Amino acid sequence: MPKKNDETAITPVSYEAAATELDALVRQMESAQLPLDQLLTSYRRGAFLLHFCQSKLQALEQQISVIDNGQLKPWQGVQ
Repeated sequence: MPKKNDETAITPVSYEAAATELDALVRQMESAQLPLDQLLTSYRRGAFLLHFCQSKLQALEQQISVIDNGQLKPWQGVQ
């Protein structure tokens, strides 16, 4: 179950879910149809999702780097 700190910080279940939600948010924001307060909330959520995705990708890049060096280490994951 996702963690919830506030409305914009609900943790996605996966990278793919975060990327899909981020794409939908960007489309909504680009449509210029959102009220100003909802635009700000969407921006905050988008920033959170972007950070989530970047963290997941960075963790995978580190794991690949370890594998490439022939030193397979246990997966640390992203908390």
